[in-house]
Amino acid sequence: MRRWIRLAVVGLMFSGEAFAGDWPQFRGPGGQGLSDETGLPAEWSPTENIVWRTEVPGEGWSSPVVAGGKVYLTAAVPAPHHQGNDRSLRALCYDARTGKALWDVEVFEQKNSQVGPIHSKNSHASPSPVVDGDQVFVHFGPQGTAALSTAGKILWQVRNQKYDPRHGNGGSPILVQDMLVFNCDGADVNFMIALDRKTGKVRWRKPRPPVPNQLPRKFSFSTPAAIEVENRTLIVSPSTDQTLAYDTAGRLVWKARYEGYSVIPLPVYAKGLVFIVTGWDKSTLAAIKPDGRGDVTNTHVAWETDRGAPLSASALAVGNELYFVSDNGVASCVDIATGAPHWQKRLGGGYSASPVHADGKIYFCSEEGITTVVAPEQAYRELARNDLREQTLATPALADGAIFLRTKKALYRIDEPQ
Repeated sequence: MRRWIRLAVVGLMFSGEAFAGDWPQFRGPGGQGLSDETGLPAEWSPTENIVWRTEVPGEGWSSPVVAGGKVYLTAAVPAPHHQGNDRSLRALCYDARTGKALWDVEVFEQKNSQVGPIHSKNSHASPSPVVDGDQVFVHFGPQGTAALSTAGKILWQVRNQKYDPRHGNGGSPILVQDMLVFNCDGADVNFMIALDRKTGKVRWRKPRPPVPNQLPRKFSFSTPAAIEVENRTLIVSPSTDQTLAYDTAGRLVWKARYEGYSVIPLPVYAKGLVFIVTGWDKSTLAAIKPDGRGDVTNTHVAWETDRGAPLSASALAVGNELYFVSDNGVASCVDIATGAPHWQKRLGGGYSASPVHADGKIYFCSEEGITTVVAPEQAYRELARNDLREQTLATPALADGAIFLRTKKALYRIDEPQ
């Protein structure tokens, strides 16, 4: 019997209840990549420990989210007789136990004239959904944001965030109290926005403060994180040349400056430190003490390293260690408090998906579809290496007693057959 644990998720993230086995947003509860699931498999193949494989229509690199026994994705489906980037932007729902498609709803119609070229590793449906209670929130960057019921009925739709994402949509939204919050860091304008979760109306919109000698390339693609610091909620939002922390009214509390654009990883919060990555051209991973005010660049950076720092994948904090993997496949384990290295190991392949952890297993999933399973220890110990032989850039979900993994063509439930 698996150990099912009821998760008490802090109200600042989700106003409804999250049940044992839920993974309701990108990187799970709180966005930290951690699950209380037990009994998850360490080994699989295209024919071993695959409970089901379901073909997914169209294209998209949004990561699966799981809530209430259902799996949610987004996809961009080429329209009949489409031209260029003509797409039907859709929300999808599957039964977590069987893989059966429950509903498939068009949320927006994207016209080729409305969107520019995207990066070869991106898609027109890369931000992950958020599920809370009976609402499912989906986001397609400047193409629009919407709320649906868990039965697939569209509750509201808005297209009020206009910016040039340059390489396509990236960062996912999060729920903070009764607001849906996300970053809009384009090549033209940079701002953060909060929408009322019930209506989609703008609660606040805050432009990024200017940075001296800011890089000409302003675009970034990060997902914010909500954390509790000194009994108040901070929304930590990485962007080009600076990471910013806002309160829930959208007031700027602190900022940390650097030189870097195309920032992708979601912040990680553990042991009183926030871990952020500075992006291209030279990536640095920095640990910031989040209790500051104003410009904390010279006062609250506890440590930083550029050795093996990722560009795409978010870090993972387990116990007293921080784990991360570079885009070219070098995995690292360092001490959370000091950044002192414990080990580095070349896993091979390219990495865009973020590592996740449950039940004494860290899952590093490569773009080539190979998942390396590692023990969370101060010495490198590989538990398994599994090849699905399908490309994947999406982060796995650990939920409902299983691993849910999206590849270029399909969604998998990986589990030991009952």
